[in-house]
Amino acid sequence: MKSKLLHTLSLAVVPWFLARLMRLWFATCRVEVHNEEYLRSSYGSEKAVVASFWHYTIIYLFYFVRKYPATAMVSASEDGDYIAGLAGQLGFNVVRGSSNNRGVGALKKLMRAVRNGENSAIVADGSQGPVRIAQPGAVLLASRTGVPMLPMAWSASRYMTIKSWDKTAVPMPFSRIDFYYGELIFVPRKANGDEIERYRLQLEQSLNALYTTAWGSYDKLEH
Repeated sequence: MKSKLLHTLSLAVVPWFLARLMRLWFATCRVEVHNEEYLRSSYGSEKAVVASFWHYTIIYLFYFVRKYPATAMVSASEDGDYIAGLAGQLGFNVVRGSSNNRGVGALKKLMRAVRNGENSAIVADGSQGPVRIAQPGAVLLASRTGVPMLPMAWSASRYMTIKSWDKTAVPMPFSRIDFYYGELIFVPRKANGDEIERYRLQLEQSLNALYTTAWGSYDKLEH
């Protein structure tokens, strides 16, 4: 009972505190955006996009794209509670689920949001990895709704790494951040299994190409 109460209290305080700290912390950084034409091209192509990115980018990425309203899928795990709370503090709607827990229901909720014209966001390598291996969730969502996937990545001149399976990276204050958009990926409506796999590989290759470009500029391919 006591641990449950502490967890509830920490969920009320920690995301609120982190959101405000992030605004102060990241405001000191110098950001350069690359390939912004891919973002602009999405405005004329569809009502919404499926933003997809590697898990290591999640903290800064949520901060950077907070000005674009979206519904994000966040893991239904206990650790995911804090990510969901932080996403909510930054203005995102959240559905909870992963490939191992409540994933189908969360994907259906995302489909409804996208069909209502909302952007969506899915971590490409899921909540447990493997690292930088794309899962099919974003491809399925794009296929069922007819909106394109928009790959995203970032790197930083100085950063710290959280001890987690994906080595979650956080830019340090006063660092330079390079944010990259990838070319829109359009998936055929009602794609079959072979097509889903083909576009899953395309998304994976696109994200890894952005990863190589982003971190290669700092000679850091293992952030």
